Amino acid sequence: MPDFRAFCIPASPEPTEITLSPEESHHLVSVNRARIGDTVVAFDGRGTEWISELTADRRQGAVLKVRFRQKIPALPFEITLGQALPKGPFMDAIVRKATEIGAARIVPLESERTQVHLDADRSDRKIEKWQTAALEAAKQCGNPFIPEVTPVQNAAAFMETARGYDLKLIASLHPGAKSLKDVLAAFQASHQRPPRKVLWLVGPEGDFTPAEMSLSQSAGFEPVTLGPLVLRCETAAAYALSILSYELQNA
Repeated sequence: MPDFRAFCIPASPEPTEITLSPEESHHLVSVNRARIGDTVVAFDGRGTEWISELTADRRQGAVLKVRFRQKIPALPFEITLGQALPKGPFMDAIVRKATEIGAARIVPLESERTQVHLDADRSDRKIEKWQTAALEAAKQCGNPFIPEVTPVQNAAAFMETARGYDLKLIASLHPGAKSLKDVLAAFQASHQRPPRKVLWLVGPEGDFTPAEMSLSQSAGFEPVTLGPLVLRCETAAAYALSILSYELQNA
């Protein structure tokens, strides 16, 4: 069976022993049923792993003996997903899939057609829940990097202020959208390298409005088609990230 994984932030970068938090201890010992002597990969969500052995299976403070430390190199590219909030529990699934695919950052957005509007308290609780979903997905898939989940932002304001990206994409159902392959080929031709920092926006049910699409293009976003079929927003996010990640890994 694969090694167990547990999240931790040790007090020093070279610990000889790690005591897990009550939450991580419960998950490791009670949920995953790790036992003394089992190998546990402790990780900090920023690329460092400590290959360890479970030496105390306390449910409120499991102890790991560190065998060795390793640093996992980051991907040579960084993808940010700007996702308009969907209805129901689908944002949780989008966060999980984005983590599995290797997104570096997830920005929840309120757009004109967003049907979910969060006050400050609900927004904080949701962000905490999405951060937990990202952590759980990272443990399950072995991703040593946990994506950042930012506070909810207004879609139009985010489009206007998004800076520092090599390429800004927006999934589009509107006529004139290009294929991802064509957009990446044009970038490669003009820059003599693939993009390293990419932002991709995915709309809510019903897509972004024509006004939002117009604003995005004014802000430098390239409309990209995801094919001839209309995808659910959670499918569109996973599909968009998958094909972009594949293309960048093979660029």
